[in-house]
Amino acid sequence: MSSKNKNYNTLQQPVWYVIYTAPRSEKKVYQRLIGENIETYFPTYNTIRQWSDRKKEVSVPLFNSYLFVKISLSDMMKVLKISGVIRFVYYLGAPAVVREIEIERIKLFLKKTEGYSISIEKGDLVQVSSGIMKGVEGVILRITKNKAIIQIEQLGLCVVATVPRGQLKKPTILSKQ
Repeated sequence: MSSKNKNYNTLQQPVWYVIYTAPRSEKKVYQRLIGENIETYFPTYNTIRQWSDRKKEVSVPLFNSYLFVKISLSDMMKVLKISGVIRFVYYLGAPAVVREIEIERIKLFLKKTEGYSISIEKGDLVQVSSGIMKGVEGVILRITKNKAIIQIEQLGLCVVATVPRGQLKKPTILSKQ
């Protein structure tokens, strides 16, 4: 097979890409993408929101303004034409590709952390001591009653995670030998 044919097949092979949406429009964009028969992953988690007169459990995005789409490169324009889609996320000058295993890890992370809560302080450097993200370190950016927003350098994104206190610890400092 010539290299030209290999490149053509690569262009036609669907892979996961990250799209950036207009603020607070992830759910609408997700519905529009599904309506166009585009395979889409919209990671969400449930949390309790307090209003002045009531509490309600709501589903909120794990990554604000980001969705994942599984398409071939030739379908990029179709996605960009969807109302609310701003752009594709790029890495090193090319659309950022997310491996299938990473999508599965996000799904597993959400499943394993469902219903957990934490109580830590803003600015703390923490390490996940067990679970799918064991060993990952991050800085607590914001804490609410039931969740912590943790910036994880390895991912380059802010991940909103509801994690049990027992899974977080101060990172161990490696001693020089």
